[in-house]
Amino acid sequence: MVSTLEQIPIKYFKHLEGTKGLYEIRAGIGTNIFRVFCFFDEGHLIILLNGFQKKTQKTPQNEIELAEKLKKQYYDEKKSK
Repeated sequence: MVSTLEQIPIKYFKHLEGTKGLYEIRAGIGTNIFRVFCFFDEGHLIILLNGFQKKTQKTPQNEIELAEKLKKQYYDEKKSK
């Protein structure tokens, strides 16, 4: 079910500590939990990056590094147009 909320609960959308502007969207399907990293472009456009199934409490560092790389690539390509 999708609904309109004034503010999304931190359980579903939160800033990743130690990053510059990366956020984590959390979605659950049955007992599986998935994460998608994203960021805001110009304050209102949400750019979705990599997603993965999270199986532990700690977010894998390699997934954060991939998201940072994709974010940089996005801005590099945007700048070159």
